[in-house]
Amino acid sequence: MGLVELLEWRLYGNELQQWLLAILVFTVVQVGARVLLRFVAGRLQALGRTTGAQTSDLIGGLLRETKGPAIAVFALWAASTTLVLPAPLPDRIRTLAVVAFLIQAAFWATSVVNFALNRYKESQIEEDPGTATAVGALRFVARLMLWSLFALLILDNLGVQITALIAGMGVGGIAVALAVQNILGDLFASLSIVFDRPFVIGDFIIVDELMGTVEYVGLKTTRVMSLSGEQLVFSNSDLLNSRVRNFGRMEERRIVFHFGVTYDTGYERLKEIPSIVSGIIDELERARFDRCHFQEFGDSSLVFEVVYYMQVPDFAVYMDTQEAINLELYRVFEERGIEFAFPTRTLHLNWGVPEGEGPRLAPAPKKADHA
Repeated sequence: MGLVELLEWRLYGNELQQWLLAILVFTVVQVGARVLLRFVAGRLQALGRTTGAQTSDLIGGLLRETKGPAIAVFALWAASTTLVLPAPLPDRIRTLAVVAFLIQAAFWATSVVNFALNRYKESQIEEDPGTATAVGALRFVARLMLWSLFALLILDNLGVQITALIAGMGVGGIAVALAVQNILGDLFASLSIVFDRPFVIGDFIIVDELMGTVEYVGLKTTRVMSLSGEQLVFSNSDLLNSRVRNFGRMEERRIVFHFGVTYDTGYERLKEIPSIVSGIIDELERARFDRCHFQEFGDSSLVFEVVYYMQVPDFAVYMDTQEAINLELYRVFEERGIEFAFPTRTLHLNWGVPEGEGPRLAPAPKKADHA
């Protein structure tokens, strides 16, 4: 048998030369695609490292994410176009290629989502370490949605009627959502906390009567270290529904305090007190004086109100400053003979008041003598 006759030998309706051509196409497409993808991906990622171009990194990562089985299926489909195959087979190979493409597209979409979320986490992680938690939650939700969508597309291409399936999933999804609504509420509340940022890790917050420093923001709970040392655990949804006072965003702390002096303080010395207080506060490095006023006549003192601002939010620094003000105020008042008031009560007694000028005490009745 000659070479020409051998090449014309038929197998399953195709000559041997057609089978050889199909094998060649399959090999060239598979090997060529792998080599080309690896080469282009390497060049793009090297360019991205050199220039810092994020697009090059993204495209290079997508090319590297192209799976070998998907390339093999594409090569098989390309090879099948050179053959004359029985009626059902070309359609099945085409369907297989579409399914492989959808699966590969799902991997590509997942890579894009991961790339975007990783970039966001890198840009925000120093400012808010809790971003890592939100990025993890978003990555899970995005993957679930992407793969659910592509799964439905794959089933549709395989001939499955997905209309009833989608309706059933909708009813089932509602039932599941009702069953886990508290968990889902906390999950979305955690995302709201991270992206809206009412507070971040390290902030000192007060929730109702509880207070402490935020140390962890999770998918369901936020954990706060209280001043007394115990850990406070808040549900994320409950935390967002509460009135949260965030001292971590405080740039200046407004301080109001009062003191009283005795009523026998002279007029001239009363007028000096605001300037005395102003001079004391102005000497302090991190305090800014606002005002000092003789506020009111108290029950046992003349009350002054003082307002100043701390230019740093730290509570310990504020207490050190207030202590310094109190000590210096005490020293200056002692030098100038100004006395601080304290609760007192004065009782005035009048003895020997002449008749007609005041009330008299009635004499006590005498006891009767019995013989």
